[in-house]
Amino acid sequence: MKAVMCEEFAAPEHLKLRDLEEPQPHAGGLRIRVEACGVNFPETLIIQNKYQFKPELPFTPGGEVAGVVDAIGEGVSGFEIGDKVMAMALTGGYAEQIVVDAAAVRKRPETMSGETAAGFTMTYGTSMHALKQRARLQPGETLLVLGAGGGVGLAAVEIGKAMGARVIAAASSEDKLRAAQRAGADALIDYTTEDLRARLKELTGGRGVDAFYDPVGGEMFETCLRSLAWGGRALVIGFASGEIPKVAVNLPLLKGCDIVGVFWGAFRRQFPQEDARNFDELFAWYEAGRLSPQISRVYPLEQAGQALIDLTERKVVGKVIVKP
Repeated sequence: MKAVMCEEFAAPEHLKLRDLEEPQPHAGGLRIRVEACGVNFPETLIIQNKYQFKPELPFTPGGEVAGVVDAIGEGVSGFEIGDKVMAMALTGGYAEQIVVDAAAVRKRPETMSGETAAGFTMTYGTSMHALKQRARLQPGETLLVLGAGGGVGLAAVEIGKAMGARVIAAASSEDKLRAAQRAGADALIDYTTEDLRARLKELTGGRGVDAFYDPVGGEMFETCLRSLAWGGRALVIGFASGEIPKVAVNLPLLKGCDIVGVFWGAFRRQFPQEDARNFDELFAWYEAGRLSPQISRVYPLEQAGQALIDLTERKVVGKVIVKP
């Protein structure tokens, strides 16, 4: 079995493609023949030992996989060999096969391809939890999505529209804004050439937005916090810019607003039934044609490091995946 290995905590270019023995499923586990694996920002941190989850060396990065069940461990029920599935694991995805606890695996819609499924779980799971449980987004509200051309950003645009919100998409290039427009955004802002706060005032008639979704971090966070309407919600998703923002706490006081952390991984572990209901709703929207993940590039297994480099350098529009 071929697998990408992190043998030292270092930048993506140090990842190695190795031949390993075929893994065997443990009790309570499934082995999946990997069709594709999603590429996500946390992996760029995990391989450098900069993330809250710190695996022991050596390990295979990649946690968002789609494939077909090809072996079943003792005590597992509800799955059969040949089932088309998607799964979230902490590591192991950049490989031809992966063994995952059955609890982390769910069957995917028959109409969903392996490539699409590999780019679905983390981005849509994160954005659904953010907008439904954390923002409590309501029909008719206005949602601002930063980093709207990336994987989680585009998912947030689509889910926001499905929930009945007006969505303003903000991104750093014309290509990313076109992707957000395809996802259904009602208004677009290029924050490299436009004054973000002035445009938000213009687009909301000075009222401000009801919620903003921020996977970027950095200096824009405070700008958006100042642009919230009374009672608004600021969703802290991540820090793709590399800068964790710091804000004066008088701003939430003056705005009567919430700064809300979004950690989907912890939510799905603590509330698996609620997470499952989220995915039931997501799958229904997908089958109704209301969600359409945008995959911009597929990398072969030996180019997994380059996929992570491109993601880190914010060259990616939509989702990219690694395919054995």
